[in-house]
Amino acid sequence: MMDADESRQLLSGMLRAVANHDRSAFAALYRLTSAKLFGICLRMLPQRSDAEDVLQEVYVTVWHKATLYDGQRASPITWLAMIARNKSIDRLRVSGVERHNEPIELLERMHEPEPASDPVEIDAERRRLDQCLAALEDRQRCVIRTAFFDGCTYEELASRSGVPLGTMKSWIRRGLLRLKECLEK
Repeated sequence: MMDADESRQLLSGMLRAVANHDRSAFAALYRLTSAKLFGICLRMLPQRSDAEDVLQEVYVTVWHKATLYDGQRASPITWLAMIARNKSIDRLRVSGVERHNEPIELLERMHEPEPASDPVEIDAERRRLDQCLAALEDRQRCVIRTAFFDGCTYEELASRSGVPLGTMKSWIRRGLLRLKECLEK
């Protein structure tokens, strides 16, 4: 099993090769990351077929925009996950599906880290992210998890939390800044 640095270097190298239209690197990148990205799509989209379509859109985007990846700004898997998340949100907006209207407090238990059933599945980056998330205030952790994993907009989060939109944006911004500081240590 690779450690986080080795994994990051491997995926960064693959993205550089994909930027040069290396098909074998693209295939290897897909093999290594598609399960994780498909999981993001499945979690955010109500229909499995939509998640499959969005995953394909994600990799088309990666093929065309791999030159935009900046290893100084994000890890490769974070960059890929954000593409998957953004594409999933785009699909939800286009489909106009009514979603995410239950109060956030009821969801907090759903987003607690799951115990590791298979140590191979849990890598160093995940453990580090979980530690940094745990260091956040409860409300920041909850809204950041809900925004990322459920693809909620600021407006949806504010409505579900019963707070003004500006307050929600502040909570998320401060939480993300603290999360970034923690992850950069």
